[in-house]
Amino acid sequence: MLPGNRTVHSFAIVMAAALALLAACGDEPAATETPVARDTRRVINVEATTLLSEDFGDVIRLTATIAADRAVTVATEEGGTVAAVLVDKGTIVAAGQALVRLDDDLLRAQRDEARAQSKLAAELWARVRQLYEEDDIGTESGYLEARYTSEAAAARLALMEERLQRTVIRAPFAGVLDSRHVEVGSVIAPGQAIGTVVDLDPLKVVAGVPERYAAEVITGAMAGVSFSDLRQQGMATVSYVGAQVHPDNRTFAVELALETPVAGAKPQMVAEVVLQRRVHAGVIVVPRQALVRTEAGYTAFVVIGNGTAATADARVVTMGPSASDKVVITDGLSTGDQLIVVGQHQVANGDRVRIVTKQ
Repeated sequence: MLPGNRTVHSFAIVMAAALALLAACGDEPAATETPVARDTRRVINVEATTLLSEDFGDVIRLTATIAADRAVTVATEEGGTVAAVLVDKGTIVAAGQALVRLDDDLLRAQRDEARAQSKLAAELWARVRQLYEEDDIGTESGYLEARYTSEAAAARLALMEERLQRTVIRAPFAGVLDSRHVEVGSVIAPGQAIGTVVDLDPLKVVAGVPERYAAEVITGAMAGVSFSDLRQQGMATVSYVGAQVHPDNRTFAVELALETPVAGAKPQMVAEVVLQRRVHAGVIVVPRQALVRTEAGYTAFVVIGNGTAATADARVVTMGPSASDKVVITDGLSTGDQLIVVGQHQVANGDRVRIVTKQ
């Protein structure tokens, strides 16, 4: 081997030894560090609301119908032939307005006869009275007979005049002639219906209330009324509470007076009534959908802690009165609790949570 090659070879051996030494030093164990424990539980995003005490109106929901304030079937008190129909159905009528007139020729003749008889009896009574009282002529029986004959004739005349008046059938009150059952030429008997008059101002709402609420519904109670077909809402007050329970459906009748007119409302239309039972002051009210049904009943989840330490806490609750989508919680929740209202079905007791929206 040439001298130059030996030098290179020696240098290579030295470098290899140095590299081996460094590698051996790198294999020595490094100083150990204590590992940091991390919480690997999942974090669930939720929406929460802070609970406050408020007043809550306990209500009864009913399906009702609109009714006219008054609706009367008008009938004739005299029999005869219809001579004229003075008002067509659907017409607004005033109180006392003539609706139908009967043929009164026969009654007029009888009235004229009664008038003549009454006049004759009155004149005879005047003469007999003068002779008996002033001249002492005649008998007491003749005096009394003349007197009572005159009075009977006058009464018969008054009767015929009244019967003539009743050949015209009139509206008993202001309203609408909603139906008519006779035409010109119809022969009707006393007591036969000729039509129906309906008073549409004001309208009222009629409903049946279950008997379990009998002690809680009183006159003057407020109610909300909605007419889905008309897309309108209004307020009403209870004006009448039935005194007995219907044996078939176990409800008692209530009537409510509308405080404002409802455009387009007609009798027998369906309405929804929300009748106020009582007002609970200073109670915890939560959305019904925020509660989770479990084997133990109903559970609500609240957020305890803040930031990364926030967790879900399951609370078994006791429910009180409810209305629509709201329910009163009588036990299990307190003012200031952060109730989970979105995400409550995805969490379990102790889960980590993150409030993304606070209501």
